[in-house]
Amino acid sequence: MSAIEHLLKPHVRDLGDFTVRRLLPAAATQTVGPFIFFDHMGPVQLPPGQGADVRPHPHIGLATVTYLFEGEIIHRDSLGSDQAIRPGDVNWMTAGHGIVHSERSPEHVRPEGARLHGIQTWVALPQEHEGAEPSFFHHPAATLPRIERPGVRMVVIAGDAFGQTSPVQVFSRTLYVAIELDAGASVEIPADHAERGIYPVDGAVALDGEPLPAEHMVVLTPGQPATLTATAPSRVMLLGGDPTDGHRFIYWNFVASSKVAIEAAAQRWEDDQFPHVPGETERIPLPPRKP
Repeated sequence: MSAIEHLLKPHVRDLGDFTVRRLLPAAATQTVGPFIFFDHMGPVQLPPGQGADVRPHPHIGLATVTYLFEGEIIHRDSLGSDQAIRPGDVNWMTAGHGIVHSERSPEHVRPEGARLHGIQTWVALPQEHEGAEPSFFHHPAATLPRIERPGVRMVVIAGDAFGQTSPVQVFSRTLYVAIELDAGASVEIPADHAERGIYPVDGAVALDGEPLPAEHMVVLTPGQPATLTATAPSRVMLLGGDPTDGHRFIYWNFVASSKVAIEAAAQRWEDDQFPHVPGETERIPLPPRKP
């Protein structure tokens, strides 16, 4: 029996300053555990004088999780947060009933051109927390559990894995781990989470001897352990956890278990009823709805 239940191909999305490869949501599955959105951005080197500028935009019903390999992003939100995120740190922003944020390259990197490489994910909040108060927490890299085995280095970004638990507050059982492997090194992926996905960031890896295609996500067969082996120095993201409590509707940056909540959020943004990010005057307009 194959350890692979689904193979998810990337879809390229243009964000203006650069493109990303989007793996979730996918046709085969909307979520892997609570993860409903997964973008691999970069690596990208912007021209001198340029940086990333994601203008203020709203969210509801989810938590955003940013994890960088290279570069730096300044997060500002309507709670008044103003936080730099650097490689290995975790920014966890809970949108709840509504939050607005911007993401920009800091001024000091723009003269030479900003470089960015990282993963941005959304976690769908359980229905009982969809209307929670918004919050933002920053976790420096040094505060996250690290696990070292021969040729393998792992960081537990959120949730629990390999006997360690991240300090990041989660709303349902979560699996999110960054794994680095030397060429020839292996690690067993246990079956102790209901849903699991693997995304090779770079390098070359095989699952139970079957090579995994670059820039694709594999969803593992539930209840079945699998062995991940690197055939070259590699970075891999392991994600998953308990499934979401029902289907989610998605429109733009809004996630909710009801269409009514989505429509209400869209109207609030159209009417400029979301809170503003202090010091920011720009905003991304509501995109047109698909017919």
